[in-house]
Amino acid sequence: MMEIPAYAKLNLSLEVTGRREDGYHSIASVMQLISLHDTLTFAPAPGLQLTCGDPGLAGKDNLVYRAARLLQRTAGVETGAHITLEKRIPLSAGLGGGSSDAAATLIGLDRLWRLNLPCAEMQRLAGALGSDVPFFLDGPTALVEGRGEKVTPLPPPLPFWAVLLYQPSAIPEKTKRLYASLTPQDLSSGEATRSLTARLPGDITLLPLHNAFERPAFRIFSSLAGARQKMLKAGAGTVHLSGSGPTLYTLFPEAAHAEAHSLHRRLLQAGLISYLTRSLTPGEQ
Repeated sequence: MMEIPAYAKLNLSLEVTGRREDGYHSIASVMQLISLHDTLTFAPAPGLQLTCGDPGLAGKDNLVYRAARLLQRTAGVETGAHITLEKRIPLSAGLGGGSSDAAATLIGLDRLWRLNLPCAEMQRLAGALGSDVPFFLDGPTALVEGRGEKVTPLPPPLPFWAVLLYQPSAIPEKTKRLYASLTPQDLSSGEATRSLTARLPGDITLLPLHNAFERPAFRIFSSLAGARQKMLKAGAGTVHLSGSGPTLYTLFPEAAHAEAHSLHRRLLQAGLISYLTRSLTPGEQ
C-alpha cells in the first residue's frame, strides 16, 4: 500500500491573454502549491476500483478513475489497483483539487505498476486530463502558460502562510461560465505575471497579485463580496481570489504565523469554512 498527497494550489497571478484557435483560452499564471491536501492510497487489485468517503466522488467520471484508466491503456497494464481518495480540498473551489488528484494518481500508479514513464510522457498524459494537471507533476512554484500545458519551474517565494475562506457554490460548469463572462477589459498581455516572476524569490506578501476572474467572479458568486468583507472585518489585509473562485485568500509572511492562526480562528468562530495552510518549498511534495 502506498500513500500520495495531492496538494492544493493558489494562483498568485492569473492572466487570460486571449482565445486560442482550438477554443481554449491562453493564460499566464504563477501557481504555488500549499500544504492543504487530499490523500490517495494505492494498493494492488485485479481491476480498477475507486473508493471515497463521499460516494458521489467514487464514480468512473472522477478524474482519479479517468487518470488511472488512461495510464492503464497507454502503458498496456493488465493488472489494476484499489485507489482510496480522502478528500480535504473543497470541490470546485479554485484550488485545483481534482487536477491535483489526477496528477497524484499518475504518480502513484506509475510507481505501483513500476512503469518508470519518462517525464515527457507523464506530462502528455496530464495534459490530456485537464489544463491544470501538468503543473501538479512539477511544482511547488511554476509559471504556467498556453492552456496550462507549458509549465516552467520558478524559484519559490519566501515561505508564507495563507488563510483561505471557502464559500460553497452550486454553479454548473463554473469554470466554463466564468471564461464565457470575460470581456476585453479582463484580458491582459501577461505583463503582470512576468513582473511577478522577475521578483521571485521574494516576499510575495508585499507584491500586488492579479486575477483576471475577479470582476466576473464577484458578479457571478453572489456571496463573494460579503465573504471578502467578513475576511477584512476579521483582520485580513489584502484579499485575493484563487483560480476562478470562489475561494478567497490572504497571505502572511512566515514570521507572522501567529497572526495567521488568529485570523483563521476568528473566521472559524464566525461559523465560516476556513483553512490555515502554508506554501510548500522544493522537496516537500
